[in-house]
Amino acid sequence: MIDVKHLIENPDLYTASQRARAADESLVEQIVSADVERRASITSFEELRAQQKAFGKKVAAAQGEEKQRLLAEVKDLAASVKTTEAAAEEAKQRLESLQRRFPNLIEDGVPAGGEDDFTTVKTVGTIRDFSADGFTPRDHLEIGELIGAIDMERGAKVSGSRFYFLKGVGARLELALMQMGLDLALQNGFTPMMTPTLVRPETMQGTGFDVEHDDEIYKLERDDLYLVGTSEVAIAGYHADEILELGEEPVRYAGWSTCYRREAGSAGKDTRGIIRVHQFNKLEMFVYTTVEQAAEEHARLLDWEEQMLAQVELPYRVIDTAAGDLGMSAARKFDCEAWVPTQETYRELTSTSNCTTFQARRLNIRERLVTEDGSKGGTRMAATLNGTLATTRWLVAILENHQNPDGSVNVPAALQPYLGGLEVLPVL
Repeated sequence: MIDVKHLIENPDLYTASQRARAADESLVEQIVSADVERRASITSFEELRAQQKAFGKKVAAAQGEEKQRLLAEVKDLAASVKTTEAAAEEAKQRLESLQRRFPNLIEDGVPAGGEDDFTTVKTVGTIRDFSADGFTPRDHLEIGELIGAIDMERGAKVSGSRFYFLKGVGARLELALMQMGLDLALQNGFTPMMTPTLVRPETMQGTGFDVEHDDEIYKLERDDLYLVGTSEVAIAGYHADEILELGEEPVRYAGWSTCYRREAGSAGKDTRGIIRVHQFNKLEMFVYTTVEQAAEEHARLLDWEEQMLAQVELPYRVIDTAAGDLGMSAARKFDCEAWVPTQETYRELTSTSNCTTFQARRLNIRERLVTEDGSKGGTRMAATLNGTLATTRWLVAILENHQNPDGSVNVPAALQPYLGGLEVLPVL
């Protein structure tokens, strides 16, 4: 959640952030008012509590009728103390509720607007001219069926629409991609993790997801648990209510997990193939660091994502996501979108977000400060970041960009060692 003290000191900054997101600007004033109410109610409670303690001493020293009179006054005062204490707690809860509704403060330079208002940072690679190669490209599902890699029909038979089987070279290709991503993560100081895919409500909320209103989230009502849409959720909760010794190096985790999304708002869009599905695998980078290091670490996460795209030889672009498309937790997000030939457009394969102290504040994750003489000092909120190294969706771009006229697929050189030296995924 946002820092209320910082908002009260800089209301115009938060109003501008809300305006850029096309979000409710009145929340700024509501939080300011709620904080005033909270402070006033706490003051009233503390004053009455002090009076109550003072009266207690008078009652102890009094005798006879005076003591009976004071006892009656103490009784009335105790009722007032109880009422003002309840009012203070109610004001505190109202402020916290408003805090949880308020999205992260965006960084300077983030484009204003919605999904289509992004800024293109750069475009990398050459889009393949299939007409020069003398054939019309097939889409990833047709290719996947030709090489025995994807079975949507049986996925639907077993589990319903938007489920699938990856089999044969399809299963091997995904595992190869994930393993290549994990090797890159290990080379850069990440600790690998196989994470839980079911989490408690407080963990899901702490990461920034709205468990009450988010239609994308699967919930197990009987157990009051949620299926994650990314291992970011589990890793964010890993250090909840802890104090981290960050030092000079960030704490980096690479989470490998199956992920689940309802895709509730995508009716009629990308229903063919494995672009929008309910279950997929993902290798997610998650970082705990200091506020000062967060922007630099964000650039590193983006660079590692681009290294992965380069290794699988895909043309792509990097976009600076507009404020209204950032989601609740991100202060800035860069998406890497690969070219999909049959759609003649770029599609998101990976993204990386700087969530600053937003998630850490919700999950109470602090870092230990160190004084100039090297001794331990106080604490403050840590910063968190995330970024994706590989997902099932990458197979869409790999199959389509590297296809041959007969439907076979050339394996990018960097992936070949992970497939036992296989150079071509053949048609069956």
